[in-house]
Amino acid sequence: MELYDVMTTTFSCRDFTDEPLPDETLFRILDRARFAPSGGNRQGWKVIVVRDRQTREGLSRAAEPAAKRYAAQVQVGESPWNTIERTTVDAATIERTPAPARLTEPVLKAPVVLVVAVDLRLVASMDADLDRVGVISGASIYPFAWNILLAARQEGFAGTITTLAAAQEPAVQALLGLPSHVALAAVMPLGRPAKALTRLKRKPVEEFAMLERWGGTPLRSRA
Repeated sequence: MELYDVMTTTFSCRDFTDEPLPDETLFRILDRARFAPSGGNRQGWKVIVVRDRQTREGLSRAAEPAAKRYAAQVQVGESPWNTIERTTVDAATIERTPAPARLTEPVLKAPVVLVVAVDLRLVASMDADLDRVGVISGASIYPFAWNILLAARQEGFAGTITTLAAAQEPAVQALLGLPSHVALAAVMPLGRPAKALTRLKRKPVEEFAMLERWGGTPLRSRA
């Protein structure tokens, strides 16, 4: 496929057919994804390939508490899990809110699940001392995760980057035997999509790109 076609048709897939994703194809996907950039070219990513049903059930359970909070916040009109505006939903309400199946079941239905982890000894966190949640370390791991989806698209497969289980990282570390210096970055179900999307909805460039400073003139095409 042509590069721009891949970029504009790679969607978040949560529904899969029963077709398996062979190890040889998965190897080819990861072999391409490994060329993603990372700080200092340290390549701190690690991937655990999960097919075992019991392990996938554990990953699904780990996602449930965060999924419950996500759904509870959506119901009251909040932006879930953002770190600026704290939630007004109490713990009891969150607990009795059902976890949406679309957030917890893909790891059970996909033929393979990739757990993408990052060795924290190998990534730089220049924002570690700022008074906000850190985001910079993600620059050394999420380009790799996105490359997996781009390569999967080329192979006719699809998946999505999920992070709900990260809220229960100690449980996932215990489930998979991850050492304490290895953080959970994403849980990625992969498989043959039940339905392929060919047109994605995104905001136009003018809504997010501005000239010179915040609030500047929107960048517009002269074509």
